[in-house]
Amino acid sequence: MSLSEKARTERMSLTAALERLLEIEVEATEARRLAARLRFACLPEPWTLNDFDFAAQPGVDERLIHELATLRFLDDASNVLFVGPPGVGKTMLSVALGRAAVEAGHRVYFTTAAELSARCHKAALEGWWKSCMNFFAGPKLLVIDELGYLPGPEDGASALFQVINQRYLKSSTILTTNFGIADWAGAFGDATVAAAMLDRLLHRAAVAGIDGPELYGAGHGYITGQPALRSVRAGFDSPA
Repeated sequence: MSLSEKARTERMSLTAALERLLEIEVEATEARRLAARLRFACLPEPWTLNDFDFAAQPGVDERLIHELATLRFLDDASNVLFVGPPGVGKTMLSVALGRAAVEAGHRVYFTTAAELSARCHKAALEGWWKSCMNFFAGPKLLVIDELGYLPGPEDGASALFQVINQRYLKSSTILTTNFGIADWAGAFGDATVAAAMLDRLLHRAAVAGIDGPELYGAGHGYITGQPALRSVRAGFDSPA
């Protein structure tokens, strides 16, 4: 039923009909904006925190995850690090938080660490480095997935540091990695760059150390009957 037919049937006043017309237009505009933010975000799956089965995985610090879901960490440009072996749910949690930020009206962008490094390397070769850095500086929340899973170009660590450095104290970053924090110097092959990157990431951060059995197999299919996400350190470090 069209609005005009509804107005006649319900004998709506002109004012009420105009108010309803305005409501419809506002709802349509917000729906278009949300769709545009989701397209830009490039989230790999439509996961939300409702898809994460806390009851089946009692090791999760549910309080921390729900605190992060309030998105208050975005207000002071704090970061979130999910650290653990493959398949324990790091990507799902980071995507769910990214989705929550998109739905709250924030600009979000998802990338893997390998894709970020390759894009920065290409930008340096082709002369659009500044535009590349500006792109990664823009989102309110940048999600960098799978740091350490695939080898990148030789300048990959330097490029990642520069992205993190320009976002420092300005915008939030969620990062997932299979490297323990103590292993970053060896993993990057440059202790100075690793230390500087960690200094900026951890200045204001929540670190979730996920140490449990694999929950997600190939294609991110959930493997039932395996509790995990056993240890999570909650809280945001105070600025130095």
